[in-house]
Amino acid sequence: MARVAFIGLGRMGHGMAGRYLDAGFTVTVWNRSRAKAEDLIARGAQWATSPEDAAIDADAVVTMVADDEASREVWLGKDGAATTMKAGTLAIECSTVSYAHALQLSRELHARSLIYLDCPVTGLPDAAASGKLTLLVGANAADLDKARPFLAPLSTTIRHFGEVGTGTVYKLINNLMGAIQIAGIAEGLAIAEQAGLDIKLVLEAIESGVAASPQVVRHSKRMAARKFDGATFTASLRHKDAAYAVALAESLLADTPLMGRAAVAAYVRGKSAAPDDDEAKMIEIVSRPK
Repeated sequence: MARVAFIGLGRMGHGMAGRYLDAGFTVTVWNRSRAKAEDLIARGAQWATSPEDAAIDADAVVTMVADDEASREVWLGKDGAATTMKAGTLAIECSTVSYAHALQLSRELHARSLIYLDCPVTGLPDAAASGKLTLLVGANAADLDKARPFLAPLSTTIRHFGEVGTGTVYKLINNLMGAIQIAGIAEGLAIAEQAGLDIKLVLEAIESGVAASPQVVRHSKRMAARKFDGATFTASLRHKDAAYAVALAESLLADTPLMGRAAVAAYVRGKSAAPDDDEAKMIEIVSRPK
């Protein structure tokens, strides 16, 4: 079988790497902490000492890391994967990065004769582990065709938005809209609670009303129940994605993106108070007395 190097074994990456094992690929993994790889190693994955080591003889290198800085380091750092990747190898970036970074990374990897796709994903960790993510791809059509066998274990839903960078653009739009909705529902529920409304009735009204969306419905229930189980993004990651999206908006829109800026400001508070906690804790941050 083809060889895949998978770099980054966080909440999403761990399940994604497992999908390649399930599909019978030869899989080499690297993560800053080996402890997160132990069960994958027990299932047959090979441990690498660095991204550079992981990429040796790989047919595709797939990364799922936190941000621009981490992405640049695992691809182009002194022990980066690109150091040992053969010409023609697929470089599949599934991390949510900034648009500027996606374009720059593409240029630098193409200069090394590597095939780059930006392929951020939507879906929760259970979808990552079961191969039910949605893949948001920016790539040359021929490059995407070459990559399809390496994307199939992750999902049967591929949305190809166009050339390199377009998948990242849509992912930033998606996550900015999520940030706006989650911050909004936290504020709305806090108002309802402080005003003494029947929260059960409020939730019923939200779910059947025009403001409902899958994001709003799911988070409103969790916020009202104070159920912070880590099933979604952390405040820190949501802040990062919203900030990347606002930077893109500022480069494209004539007027200041007010809603985006408000969401970033809300998540600055969330990041400061509980950076690594479930972002649904925004309800507690909003509800704090002055």
